[in-house]
Amino acid sequence: MYHKRFVLFFSLIACAVLFLCGCGSDKEPNASSVQKETNSGPENETGGGSRDSTPVVLVPDPSGEVTYGNELVSMDASHLEDGYVMVRYTGNVEKVKLQLLTPSGTLYTYTMQDGYETFPLTDGDGTYKISVFERQAGTESNYINAFSQTVEAFITNEFSPYLYPNQYVNFTPDSKTVAKGAELAEGASDDLEVITRVYDYIVRNISYDKNKASSVQSGYVPEVDEILVSGTGICFDYAALMAAMLRTQRIPTRLEIGYAGTVYHAWISTHIDELGWVNGIIEFDGSEWKLMDPTFAANSSSKDLKDFIGKGDNYQTKFIY
Repeated sequence: MYHKRFVLFFSLIACAVLFLCGCGSDKEPNASSVQKETNSGPENETGGGSRDSTPVVLVPDPSGEVTYGNELVSMDASHLEDGYVMVRYTGNVEKVKLQLLTPSGTLYTYTMQDGYETFPLTDGDGTYKISVFERQAGTESNYINAFSQTVEAFITNEFSPYLYPNQYVNFTPDSKTVAKGAELAEGASDDLEVITRVYDYIVRNISYDKNKASSVQSGYVPEVDEILVSGTGICFDYAALMAAMLRTQRIPTRLEIGYAGTVYHAWISTHIDELGWVNGIIEFDGSEWKLMDPTFAANSSSKDLKDFIGKGDNYQTKFIY
């Protein structure tokens, strides 16, 4: 049914991406430039491992079994059990925000793009409220509520939100990033080796883009294939690219946004069957992972990085995608 629209004057919580330009600021450890290495290094070596490297790309589907909406917004909630909801805005207002309130009370704010977009339900089972707001003409921060809907999710596989693509970790079966992830995984013995190879590739081949970091605007969404081809990016890009490669290798991967010390930052954590969710790691020494953060690893000396991150205590997660 059509929902009555009402005017709500407020400043939307700033999209997390607005602050990601702080990544790599003077507050991080002493940074050193890393030259991109193409077709060299251990990430391109193949071993004799038996792990299947065939990519598995889960495709979100607005299949129409459960829908809500009005003349401005279409929402497909047919696959809540898989940990996602899809929303499409069909009005003509240029700036549109989506807010997703989770069962624990965390409020996620997205800038909507074109067509159906996928938004993950990362808080597990419970009640989620999805709202869409149009920016009021002539203002920067006043928005009109165009649509709201509450849904109850019962997620059958807790890892599904971290295997599917979504607005921030976006890929398709035809993505170059998917093919590159499969290439890197070929011949690996297990998931640990795949993570190591993908991590090494990102660190060696993606350089930090300070100009982009200083000019990125609210609503920025990573394009993983563009990052792969250009070989440059900000912390959000590093995390999205690595997450896309690992997800399509059947390794649940969370893109996390929060604080690394005092710097607003993006990183990843991965789930390994033997270890559970692993955060803040760089290397595996045979017994434990340490300090996984592809942005800082690519732009900092090992000692500076370890001194800064320590045992992960400097990381405080605010949002998970």
